[in-house]
Amino acid sequence: MIRLGLNIDHIATLRQARYRHEPESPHAEPDPVPLALLAEKAGAKGITVHLREDRRHIQEHDVRRLRKQIRTSLNLEMAVMPEMVAYALKLKPEEACLVPENRQEITTEGGLDLLGSERRIAAAVARLVKAGIVPSLFIDPDPQQIAAAARIGAPCIELHTGAYANARTAPAIRRELERQWAAAEQAHALGLQVNAGHGLHYRNVASFLAVVPHLHTLNIGHAIVARAVETGLAAAVREMVALLKAKKK
Repeated sequence: MIRLGLNIDHIATLRQARYRHEPESPHAEPDPVPLALLAEKAGAKGITVHLREDRRHIQEHDVRRLRKQIRTSLNLEMAVMPEMVAYALKLKPEEACLVPENRQEITTEGGLDLLGSERRIAAAVARLVKAGIVPSLFIDPDPQQIAAAARIGAPCIELHTGAYANARTAPAIRRELERQWAAAEQAHALGLQVNAGHGLHYRNVASFLAVVPHLHTLNIGHAIVARAVETGLAAAVREMVALLKAKKK
């Protein structure tokens, strides 16, 4: 069975919209940690967070509490920077996904360009592996990038599915699914674990699963958080209305 890794960054994004100056306040909500635990109970097999340089959503205190409290596995998305590698070595998450990072982007756009950076990324991968952390490389479904991932010694890749998610015509969707299929086949043949994520949602994931083989984990965040707002809004409104009705006249 394919594992679901829930990315909870956007839960923290919602909190930061109001509590960016006091994210550790007991009043700061929503708190991503108890919601991560709830997701585990619902069937998520891992929790993903991206601790960005600018700390725009997930904060270090979130990561520390997740490390202590979750019962599945923690996947730390991180830039390939010495300070982040050192942070991961101290935290010791089960997994660490190396991603590109751009302060101007809203969310991660595009995969790592391994070509020309193989030595630097290989050094980070080796340090993570030595510490017992499973590193993965977030890359586009490109044959050269996949071959480079194997040369670097990464045990795992995460295929960037953004182009597939953004495709709007049938030919474009078919073309992107073919790229994902070929990438998964190549990675599997090279002995790499194949994960995937970015932009997958409730309307496009079934078609993706029907075509792309050898998948181990799908990391999905925004779609699930957005659906949770929709499916939970009625209950939240009813609870507040009940509180208002309970006020004595």
